[in-house]
Amino acid sequence: MPVEMEKIVSLCKRRGIIFQNSEIYGGLGSTWDYGPLGVELKRNVKDLWWRSVVRERDDMEGLDAAILMHPTTWVASGHVESFTDPLVDCKKCKKRFRADDLEGESCPECNGELTEMRRFNLMFKTFMGPVEDEGAIVYLRPETAQGIFANFSNIQKAMRRKLPFGIAQIGKAFRNEITPGNFTFRTREFEQMEIEYFVKPGTDQEWYDYWVRERFDWYIKWGIKPENLRLREHGKDELAHYAKSCHDVEYLFPMGWSELEGIANRTDFDLRQHEKYSGRDLHYFDEVTKEQYIPYVIEPSAGADRATLAFLVDAYREEKVKGEKRVILSLHREMAPIKVAVLPLLRNRPEIVEMARRIAGDLRGHFKTVYDDTGSIGRLYRRQDEIGTPYCITVDVQSLTDKKVTVRDRDSMEQDRIPIERLREYLLGKLIQ
Repeated sequence: MPVEMEKIVSLCKRRGIIFQNSEIYGGLGSTWDYGPLGVELKRNVKDLWWRSVVRERDDMEGLDAAILMHPTTWVASGHVESFTDPLVDCKKCKKRFRADDLEGESCPECNGELTEMRRFNLMFKTFMGPVEDEGAIVYLRPETAQGIFANFSNIQKAMRRKLPFGIAQIGKAFRNEITPGNFTFRTREFEQMEIEYFVKPGTDQEWYDYWVRERFDWYIKWGIKPENLRLREHGKDELAHYAKSCHDVEYLFPMGWSELEGIANRTDFDLRQHEKYSGRDLHYFDEVTKEQYIPYVIEPSAGADRATLAFLVDAYREEKVKGEKRVILSLHREMAPIKVAVLPLLRNRPEIVEMARRIAGDLRGHFKTVYDDTGSIGRLYRRQDEIGTPYCITVDVQSLTDKKVTVRDRDSMEQDRIPIERLREYLLGKLIQ
């Protein structure tokens, strides 16, 4: 059974992973701040994704498109007209609900009468320039994909790319969700890790199947237990209007099976729409076959926040050690926010402290390393276990004479005595995959 979300939320606040946004003012609904350890963890998730889909491949380019785009972008994509949720209000308690989430005809909170359903556009609207009128309306992007589509021709020509090839992007998106919740699972401001992979029509099914397998296996590679993942194919009645097919990678979150990533065959819908509304030719010319066509697009779209939450939940475990509870985040070593903690056994011995600080300084150029002497060695170990630090290095009295330190493994708690001069080599072998 997955861990209760309350335990994850408590751990995140206690150890500086994730905080409630604007907490000193009572908080802002469904917005979260990543603390010192959280920003390292999320950055590692994004870096491992980027490494897997861009740097280790020869068929992918990167992009960082602006959040604000020409407003016609969202007309062409269909967001202005159809990016909506059905909304009802309770006339008694004034709370709002998604109509498709309700089972009865009355308010689930107070049993009051509900208003008629109306459509609610999820895009955040703002104004560009000093005058707030209809001509100055722009939107905070609800997805990163449209920035990729708008730049397809630029990137294809500038990088002299032939099909098939992809464009990857990590960036912020914003959706004015009616019912956000479940910690960082559904928020109004979030970060996407998205690929648009452009292929020749007729080869799209082959590439769709490839990316479904590729993206499912990525989560297992970096530590998610296979039994907590599954693939779910969308039924014809739930496919987006532009999609030929879609699979969700689902994870067993504390609230049940929920979407972690979606892989969709978007056909040529987006490029055709942008060609129509912009008046620009977005056809691809195949120099080998002399054919000209608009590519089909396979879209693996993941959430950096959901992925971070899934890795946190999956790594959390509790066990008894000598009658005491030990909490461990068994994160993949390359995903852990801190890789090495250096701990002096006696903080009142200046020569031990000096040696420990020197070791920590030497390692910082190679791994995310911390020095900590704010408790007993047992307490320091437990603190590092809770935040997922793979290795703790203890400097003791004997280290002063034999020039060796004790390296403790987070998961097994086994200890090795390693010469200081071999320490970096030893850790490189353990931490770098």
